[in-house]
Amino acid sequence: MDSNQLQELLLQALTHEKGGVKVYQTALKCAVNEDLHEEWDKYLSETENHVLILTDACAGLGIDANMVTPGCKIVEHLGGALVQAMEMALKGGDSAAAQLVACECVVLAETKDHLNWELIGMCADKFKGTEKKVLTVAYDEVEDQEDEHLYHTKGWCRELWIESLGMKAVLPPPEEEKQVKTAIGAARAEQESLKAR
Repeated sequence: MDSNQLQELLLQALTHEKGGVKVYQTALKCAVNEDLHEEWDKYLSETENHVLILTDACAGLGIDANMVTPGCKIVEHLGGALVQAMEMALKGGDSAAAQLVACECVVLAETKDHLNWELIGMCADKFKGTEKKVLTVAYDEVEDQEDEHLYHTKGWCRELWIESLGMKAVLPPPEEEKQVKTAIGAARAEQESLKAR
């Protein structure tokens, strides 16, 4: 295992979670649907906790959580661009359009989050001792939440787009109703959504 790259992964993941807090704070300003607002409010709280979990994991592995690598700067820039896109949509004056932009921005952010945590879990499996314990504790606490964040928001994004196109939407989406937390479950929920039309 390349310890420098593990450090880079954890620092980028931490930077991304910090940016995720800003993404959710801005997305909440865009959310018109009450159920979606409630869901994102919950995700904001969980993301704030993910920052703490990763900060603790860095400390447990002797990594300076305040270190800013070139990769972290890029991650921070990308997160800022998502926030900026939502702010632009809000200024456009069309609340339904801003909500769609926010959904897309959250899906983009959560796709990277999901990848980060998948990689952290893979690293935990390869280690023994302190490294395994620290990474496993962090991964076990966060992974199910990251699955939910990604798959549920993808469902919201799909259904809100369908609604905006003038077709029958399933709101809240089946992913949320069925508490989907796997790719297979998300695919089944999407098929169910298609059958409901």
